[in-house]
Amino acid sequence: MDGLEESIRRSLERDLQSGALRSAPSWGKPLEINDGFLETPEALRLGYKILKDAGYLPPEVEAFRTLAALREELASSRHLAIPHEDIRALEERIALLEQHLALVRERLRSV
Repeated sequence: MDGLEESIRRSLERDLQSGALRSAPSWGKPLEINDGFLETPEALRLGYKILKDAGYLPPEVEAFRTLAALREELASSRHLAIPHEDIRALEERIALLEQHLALVRERLRSV
């Protein structure tokens, strides 16, 4: 392990001297500790980190965004002349998605 730590130390020193570290967008800024990593179940952290680094969102996050968009659509539809059947269908989609997310949260608690 000492060899790995020494290699990392040398690499950081080399990058610091070359200015590569100072050109990083996060240079000089505090670390973002509240990024949800510690709140994520340990068994899922690596997978979620890989998804995040690749620019993808976990399916649960996408579902929460979809839910928010559906709620906004429902709120705005009540001010418009939208047929009752369409509003009801939207309410059903919201209820199903909320149910799905509740099940996902419950499953994640047991991981």
